[in-house]
Amino acid sequence: MKIGILGVGHIGKTLSRKLSAAGHDVQVANSRGPETIDSEVLAFGARAVDAADVARGVEVLILSVPLNRMPATASLVASLPADTVVIDTSNYYPARDDRIQAIDAGQVESEWVVEQLKRPVAKAWNAIGSDSLARKGSAPGTPGRIAIPVAADRDRDLAVTLSLVEDTGFDAVNAGSLADSWRQQPGAPGYCTDLTREELVQALGAAERSRLPQRRDLAFAAISERFAGVGTNPDADYAVRLGRALYM
Repeated sequence: MKIGILGVGHIGKTLSRKLSAAGHDVQVANSRGPETIDSEVLAFGARAVDAADVARGVEVLILSVPLNRMPATASLVASLPADTVVIDTSNYYPARDDRIQAIDAGQVESEWVVEQLKRPVAKAWNAIGSDSLARKGSAPGTPGRIAIPVAADRDRDLAVTLSLVEDTGFDAVNAGSLADSWRQQPGAPGYCTDLTREELVQALGAAERSRLPQRRDLAFAAISERFAGVGTNPDADYAVRLGRALYM
């Protein structure tokens, strides 16, 4: 498929590498210009383009930008054909997105994104840490293969996104509609806890919406307290262990 990826942070970079390695025609862009995109992002055949061109001619557009920048992408997606699949990988982080009051009051993240973009989206790759996405993919049928939830309202959006998640090395789980995608938001048992398909299905069903914000904030507070002033970030598996302790 021809895929555009807007945003080449940790998640966007890995998606560029994995999807192009899987044989997809990938073009990537950031806000600073194609000349600033690292060659590592393009190592498996992806092309760097201007942000204004990243959605041109694509069948799938992946938005891998901070949630507070999502409204600025509305003009980019406005001219896309109705059957183009738009995938949202973002999450709400209070310290960075404090102006998005509706979400903090309980609105589902991707339903807010739909309001900003005025078109349907699928939700995927938001509930896995960037290191796990980069390192822990495996072949179908591998024991212990990690699963990733996908939420969408349209059949095409769901089918295409499920297939692309599989192409990145993870079991894809149908997590239901966008209205139910709170089950894969920060604070939920299936968020960044590196579960198998069977475990993830159980975790999605066990999620308690009213408890998500408190659990999310506890995790951020624990990380800040543990690593503030030490000059290092937590190791990748620390976040998984913390999430399992607090969310499940």
